[in-house]
Amino acid sequence: MKARGIAVGAVAIGAVLLGGCVTKARNERYMAGHFRAQAELHDAGGKVVGTAVAEQVEGSIRVLVDVNGISPGPHGVHVHTIGVCTPPDFTSAGGHWNPGATKHGKENPMGPHAGDLPNMKVDEKGHGHISFTLSGGTFDQLMDQDGAALVVHAGEDDYKSDPAGNSGGRIACGVFQTV
Repeated sequence: MKARGIAVGAVAIGAVLLGGCVTKARNERYMAGHFRAQAELHDAGGKVVGTAVAEQVEGSIRVLVDVNGISPGPHGVHVHTIGVCTPPDFTSAGGHWNPGATKHGKENPMGPHAGDLPNMKVDEKGHGHISFTLSGGTFDQLMDQDGAALVVHAGEDDYKSDPAGNSGGRIACGVFQTV
């Protein structure tokens, strides 16, 4: 009985020490400005169609998106406010990430949202890639309590229509997870 108590105590102490190490590592990454999150993009049928990475870089957030297997042509791409991607329409991801309470679109004089990305051109083989730096928000704001998601839309963003750029339905979605 005494040995069991010692073992339980040792496990508890180990858990506290490990938790401290995780907190220390997170604080060191924060001080160095190295935060990173990844998302696996799924279509409405659950098939993996791409990936997205968001990473804090010198006070802004760089987003990289790669897709494979979606329809050719231009597609609106946005960071959304809630880290939930329930198919088939992915409306569970909420609206565009907009910590500055601005209007949608880089061509809107009162915009853009922090989560507005450029259109992604997808080639005839279904491959597409964009890389963009977001301004107007921090990594901590992005990865708040309800998380964030990256959404690919069916059509091209017109860069001005509020709230979503007239970019059509949501065809792929991925929840950002910190790494």
